Amino acid sequence: MNLQQVDRRGLWVAIGAFLLWGVMPLWWHMMKSVPSLQIVLHRIAWSAVIVGAYLTWRDGRGWLRAALSRPRTWWMLALSGVLIGFNWGLYIWAVNAGHVVESSLGYFINPLLNVLLGVVFLRERLGRAQWVSVGLATLGVLWLTFRFGQLPWIALALAVSFALYGLIRKLASVDSIPGLGVEGAYLFLPVVVWLAWSELHGQGGFFVSQSQGGYGALMSLMLIVSGGLTALPLVGFAYAVRRVPLSVVGLLQYIAPTMQFLIGVLVFHEAFDRDRAIGFACIWVALALFAIDGFLRARRASAAMSLQAVPAKS
Repeated sequence: MNLQQVDRRGLWVAIGAFLLWGVMPLWWHMMKSVPSLQIVLHRIAWSAVIVGAYLTWRDGRGWLRAALSRPRTWWMLALSGVLIGFNWGLYIWAVNAGHVVESSLGYFINPLLNVLLGVVFLRERLGRAQWVSVGLATLGVLWLTFRFGQLPWIALALAVSFALYGLIRKLASVDSIPGLGVEGAYLFLPVVVWLAWSELHGQGGFFVSQSQGGYGALMSLMLIVSGGLTALPLVGFAYAVRRVPLSVVGLLQYIAPTMQFLIGVLVFHEAFDRDRAIGFACIWVALALFAIDGFLRARRASAAMSLQAVPAKS
């Protein structure tokens, strides 16, 4: 694959999406005064409004019916909506509870967990390098578990919920943005009811000034913007994957957890001692091996397709 042939706009949009995901811990940390549950409820509600408005503007009012036209789609997207809501909630809580480094570990593990789910549910076959990658990552998780006396449950819960979300979205065969819109439509009403109940019972502060114990205008605005920050990188990612080879996207996806890890260590000064470094190193080596193997497979497949496209000489 020649990188000069890659759509440059798509490449930069993909990089921008992963960079935005990478700096999100800073955004959630700035909103630390708001309870994590309230942040995720507002995030779901406002992203549903923004994505629904965008789809209506782009595709008209029939986008929801079109997205649900496939068999089984309605319940699969309902389940994926619950999974992504859980993932968002746990991640925001983890960031504001001082677990950014462990959260980044979850998104480092996620690609390898996707591979295992492909073997179990989609009957995919792994090559030798992929099995070695999975084994090294497992060794890293076991090391962290035995050295610290407990499973890195935040990382594993984030990785499992997002991997299951990806599997369901793959089986549902719905484009990224309409799928997100349907998930938001399912979650919107219960989330709004929950938010209204919170406001009426003094557990929210969206409509209350800061002087009266509420969030204040700036924080309320940031809650609204959170919906846009949720939707924007997903829209960019959907744009990029149609224009950039998946092998390139697969390598770029490590930008986000790498930035999250660096923010956790360098900005929030979370603990990262030798024992943690050994566990992370096992997983990083596994990911490097996995990424290189995937890149080489993509190059061989591209070369084979190029040879088949060359007309035979008479």
